Amino acid sequence: MNSSTPGIEPELQARRAASFGAEAAAYAEHRPDYPEKALAWGLAGAAGTPERVLDLAAGTGKVSEGLLALGVEVTAVEPDEKMLAELTRTLPAVTPLVGTAEEIPLPDGSVDAVLVGQAVHWFDLDRAYPEMARVLKPGGVFAALWNHDDESTAWLAELNALIKTSMSRRWLSDYESLPEHEAFEPFEKKTFGHKQPRTAETLVATLATHSHMLVATAEEREAKLRTAREFLDRNPETATGEFDLPITTTVFRARKR
Repeated sequence: MNSSTPGIEPELQARRAASFGAEAAAYAEHRPDYPEKALAWGLAGAAGTPERVLDLAAGTGKVSEGLLALGVEVTAVEPDEKMLAELTRTLPAVTPLVGTAEEIPLPDGSVDAVLVGQAVHWFDLDRAYPEMARVLKPGGVFAALWNHDDESTAWLAELNALIKTSMSRRWLSDYESLPEHEAFEPFEKKTFGHKQPRTAETLVATLATHSHMLVATAEEREAKLRTAREFLDRNPETATGEFDLPITTTVFRARKR
């Protein structure tokens, strides 16, 4: 059940997983948030009304920010201290802890829900699933969220094809399915429409925070980002002013057995 994808180099996966901290401020500024309905649906998988929630692999706090707006108490666990520092700077109401999905620094049965945004594909699930179950109260819920481009939009599909780098790989099935585990009931899945206001400049800045760009050579990264900007500048839907980046948010949730 280890999340390393067959045929994908573990060393490259580790490099990509660890690549975000150097760009923590850019990640916080440019990565999209999560729609309130998606977060609420994830929480609603719990047996009761969640009050204490763990944002696991919290990054700069994209999930935490949305959870605070829903009125729950949030603890954020993140292995990268630079990412966690950015979260702490912008979200002082969140309790920040350095830790990993495989070793969560919380007591048994201490949270009502564990939410993970854009990160389960970096986990060693053989170890992470039992750890998440350990910190959950009886009837607690684990929910995994992904924001991904809605490639039914033709220009976005074309752009993504143009900017693949030599470091681009297909990880865990992400928003298609998740492996089941004996500690949890079968997963439920739901998708939500979402969007992020972008300009050509800010969309290129967003693309620059993706791990396949961060670990590419400087020459390849610059070339791909230049290709992206040239495409956006000539595409009628993105060439002038602000436009909406179409996003699908996929959520899986499963209650602790």
